[in-house]
Amino acid sequence: MSKPLKVVLLGAGVVGSQVARIILNEGDTLEQRIGRRLELVGIGVRRMDADRPGIDPALLTTDLESLVARDDLDIVIELIGGLEPARGLVRTALSKGASVISANKALLAEDLGELSRLAQENGADLYYEAAVAGAIPIIRPLRESLVGDDITEVMGIVNGTTNFILDKMVTDDVSFDEALAEAQDLGYAEADPTADVEGHDAAAKAAILAGLAFHTEVKGGEVFTQGITGVTESDIAAAESLDCTVKLLAVAKLTADDRIIVKVHPAMVANKHPLASVRGAYNAIFVNSREAGELMFLGAGAGGNPTASAVMGDVVTVARNRRRGTAGHVGSGYTRRQVAPIGESLAQFYLSFEVEDRPGVLARCAALFGDHGVSLRVVQQAYLEDEEHEEGFPARLGVMTHETRESSLEAVVAELSAADFVGSEVRVMRVEGF
Repeated sequence: MSKPLKVVLLGAGVVGSQVARIILNEGDTLEQRIGRRLELVGIGVRRMDADRPGIDPALLTTDLESLVARDDLDIVIELIGGLEPARGLVRTALSKGASVISANKALLAEDLGELSRLAQENGADLYYEAAVAGAIPIIRPLRESLVGDDITEVMGIVNGTTNFILDKMVTDDVSFDEALAEAQDLGYAEADPTADVEGHDAAAKAAILAGLAFHTEVKGGEVFTQGITGVTESDIAAAESLDCTVKLLAVAKLTADDRIIVKVHPAMVANKHPLASVRGAYNAIFVNSREAGELMFLGAGAGGNPTASAVMGDVVTVARNRRRGTAGHVGSGYTRRQVAPIGESLAQFYLSFEVEDRPGVLARCAALFGDHGVSLRVVQQAYLEDEEHEEGFPARLGVMTHETRESSLEAVVAELSAADFVGSEVRVMRVEGF
């Protein structure tokens, strides 16, 4: 049993290079923790000419298919991202009985159920702590520590780029475009930030979290997704007037009829809620369960070192299982709960719109909400400067509702938008923790 465990690494970018260096440089320490040595036998890369200090070029290859097809592999670490070729490579590794560690949220959001079954059929492990929230240990608590409890809600900030942008808009009073440019300059945002700012990255993570929390299979395409590109400085100001802060939230919760709501959207979070205080590029995940109550996980959600830490935690766990001849992961998609349409989701909302300044307007607005069974909690009214409003609509109403169905709120917005006493735009944002 002293024979080294053979490891293949797919991807040698920011995270992959750090993982490779840890395996290569910390061999003695890792062997003490595992009971067997790790031998890195190959690193699959897209191009050979990149600068990778501290990594022997002889380990590198662009033939990733041959690398995972080896018969002597124990562990494959997949850090290339995206659906293809990652999907085929992971399937091949699991089919041959190699355990897989992945940080690939896009792949897991689509194929987690299938890949988990493939791992079980072949006596292998599939671990993916680094796929959600970087160094924050959230996957293992959901699938192991809290598996004997009933989780009712998971809500969190799972994208550091968007949290940084929104935080800059709040603290520095800048526009979305200005905050995004700074995030790109600092390396928090990609040159093409679409996956982050449109919410797709957070949606993939929400699908993974929902699947684990509620023991069912949830795919990324089932997550209602709304990004932050439409968030304006007036939205930030409106949130401040309610003692709230705007955050992009990933939310998964059980409905009263045992279905699941999974959604990603910007929201006004009450400053008394723990998530409101999460600053910069940090992530935080709030879990509510029947027995343990409220739990919160906070930490660095991205970056080479934090993500490599999560990957290496899985490497040690999987290697220990391998040394004992066991596989620790048990698939959790056994409840077959349905994902409910977003129209059936319950939430509080804040609406802002310009109106005519004449008697009876407020009463007509209130009646319109009442016709759809939407109860009002807060009503704000302000008069605007000439250059701040659409001609003929000099007043702005801000209305926060009590909890109501999304479908009812949509009907209200449709009627407000068509009303002759309301200006052209009705802005809507969800509210959490109020």
